[in-house]
Amino acid sequence: MTQTTVYAPSPADPAAFLAEAAALLGPRGLTVDADLMAPWLTDWRGRYQGAALALAQPADVGEVAALMRLCSQYGVCVVPQGGNSGMSGGATPDGGGHALLLSLRRMATIGPVDVDNRQVTCGAGVVLQNLHTAAEATGLRFPLTLGGKGSATVGGLISTNAGGTQVLRHGNMRQQVLGLQVVLADGSVLDSLTPLKKDNRGFDQKQLFIGSEGTLGIVTAATLKLVPGLADRRVVWAGVESIQAARRLMLHCENAVAEALEGFEVIPDPSLSAVFDYAPDMRHPLQGRHPWYALIEVVADRASADTLNERVEAMLAEAFEAGLLDDAVIAASETQAEAFWGLRETVPMAERSKGPAKQHDISVPVDRMPDFITHASAAIEAEFPGCHAVAFGHLGDGNVHFHILAPAGADAAMWEAGDGAAISTRVHDLVVEWGGSISAEHGIGQLKRAELARLSDPASVTVLRTVKQALDPLGLLNPGKLVPLDHELTKG
Repeated sequence: MTQTTVYAPSPADPAAFLAEAAALLGPRGLTVDADLMAPWLTDWRGRYQGAALALAQPADVGEVAALMRLCSQYGVCVVPQGGNSGMSGGATPDGGGHALLLSLRRMATIGPVDVDNRQVTCGAGVVLQNLHTAAEATGLRFPLTLGGKGSATVGGLISTNAGGTQVLRHGNMRQQVLGLQVVLADGSVLDSLTPLKKDNRGFDQKQLFIGSEGTLGIVTAATLKLVPGLADRRVVWAGVESIQAARRLMLHCENAVAEALEGFEVIPDPSLSAVFDYAPDMRHPLQGRHPWYALIEVVADRASADTLNERVEAMLAEAFEAGLLDDAVIAASETQAEAFWGLRETVPMAERSKGPAKQHDISVPVDRMPDFITHASAAIEAEFPGCHAVAFGHLGDGNVHFHILAPAGADAAMWEAGDGAAISTRVHDLVVEWGGSISAEHGIGQLKRAELARLSDPASVTVLRTVKQALDPLGLLNPGKLVPLDHELTKG
């Protein structure tokens, strides 16, 4: 675990600031208790350990705005935090203890679901699982899910433009946001919660804050798009001979069932074997082993539920006839469908149990992903003997988790600092050569900031830094995250 470099300067008068903040927020809204702050000062992966001046937990947008005015007055930097489930250290304060950790978890109100317009307005602190439950109670659903749904919050999902397993059909978080409320660095409030089908008053300002990782403003509420609830679904586990075959199978499924195809995940056999080693009670869906597996989900609303079985069976029959898959099984019940998804969701934990690894959340153009996996895996394994490359995830989005496992018996700290660091550099170089992105859905945070500076087009970095300077001229919001620093540009 690394204590992060200090980015936030010391406030002019921290004692005076804390006194005014305590008067504003009350005992429930502000604490300096080390034990209460401790769980929120380490990132979910355990990579970064920070320190904070205090932990603020405002109850509403008015308190957030007043608090930011105080921060601006005293020069106090702020690190916004949702569920603290990010993968890139984007919500962990630095090691100086000068920044205020700002939790939005108390702002967890879910407004009445607007069934007719298929939308809902909710606070930034709403946990994703609770949003799912509220939507489903009205016959609708929020079409974004991920493994951390029990802790990830709406504000965090927006700030990182989260993805998940339904992006193939519904898009990232950016596509789900209809309106946004944001507190700016000076305490002013940008309120565009009311969505308009047509609004041509210049550029869409809310889009600036989606994916900005809390560096431009603090998301306090959002109006989100909902879709009709599912009447039925079919989940298929298929074995295929190669990642290229998986891609051909996916195209076939898209042609066969169109937008009813909601999920298409790929898992290599070594990753599935690791799952069974980690969780021996889990069962293999197929009789034999295959080099790759595809997890396919096809869904139906009430209007199309009666024909779902027929369409899925026809889709698979045609795939068999065309030689696109070697074996497949349709989940016979909802319990079995969840078990299939459980295999996929257990892959990261099973991998971690095997030893150290370098994880890369990358994307390349969708049609190039199979060849990238083949080429990059061979290149890394040849250049770093004893390492093993595995790729799994959202093939239909051109986004996979490309992980390099250390040689057996490697010392984790030594390997990560040596070959591990060199491997990540090499993987990112390959991604850029193939026209891709070093961050597909987990954000830049502090983990990839220097790499963003090294590999990005200079004009892109200039835009990032210019917008940051315009909206946060004092540099108060989430210092050291996302936006490349001066010395990193010099190195880049």
